[in-house]
Amino acid sequence: MEPVRISKLMAQRGLCSRREADAYIERGWVRVDGRIVSELGTKALPNARITLERQAARRQTGKVTIILNKPVGYVSHQSDKGHRLAASLIQARTQHRTGHGPSFDPAHLRGLAPAGRLDIDSQGLLVLTQDGRIARQLIGDDSGIEKEYLVRVEGRLSTNGLALLNHGLSLDGQALRPAQVQWQNEDQLHFILREGRKRQIRRMCELVGLKVVGLKRVRMGRVVLGDLPVGQWRYLRDGERF
Repeated sequence: MEPVRISKLMAQRGLCSRREADAYIERGWVRVDGRIVSELGTKALPNARITLERQAARRQTGKVTIILNKPVGYVSHQSDKGHRLAASLIQARTQHRTGHGPSFDPAHLRGLAPAGRLDIDSQGLLVLTQDGRIARQLIGDDSGIEKEYLVRVEGRLSTNGLALLNHGLSLDGQALRPAQVQWQNEDQLHFILREGRKRQIRRMCELVGLKVVGLKRVRMGRVVLGDLPVGQWRYLRDGERF
């Protein structure tokens, strides 16, 4: 077995993100086979035992994850310049309070980043998190978390189009994973995907003769949008898991 950077191993095991791993290593908060490691770039065998010191564990426990019902007209990432950022909606006045969880703390905005995209023309569940473990779970290369959407369409579905939406389409020369797609009603499709290519659903529909006129994400893993009002947000609840 070839040695691998410890930060990469930590990310692969879901202990934290690679950036967080480097920060923990620099602070001497990581043990490999019982020994403290504090030098960046240090490598270890893939089967090495890696543990975090209490300081790192406490820092991870204090990280928050936020569920936002993103409205149309907001973008999830800053790279989409000139548009309003979804994260700007995370304010005290837009918190959806149900008697559970903490009140808004401006410190929770530090390092808060979207775990996945939801384009400017789409609405629904957007996850923002300070926790690299959750981000990797949702958008890592090996993520198999289901994402569920309600999609309003217009146009005429091509022959065998529904079957192709379920399996058989490619984007950018790469085959898509099998999906679960069925009609919800006469103008709305119900999608369940296990991947998240850029504008994937819109492009899939175009390939079979349909145009998306409304798209709403309603679930990621076991976390559902539920009755969260548009433009409001809440903290991930204790015991709630993706």
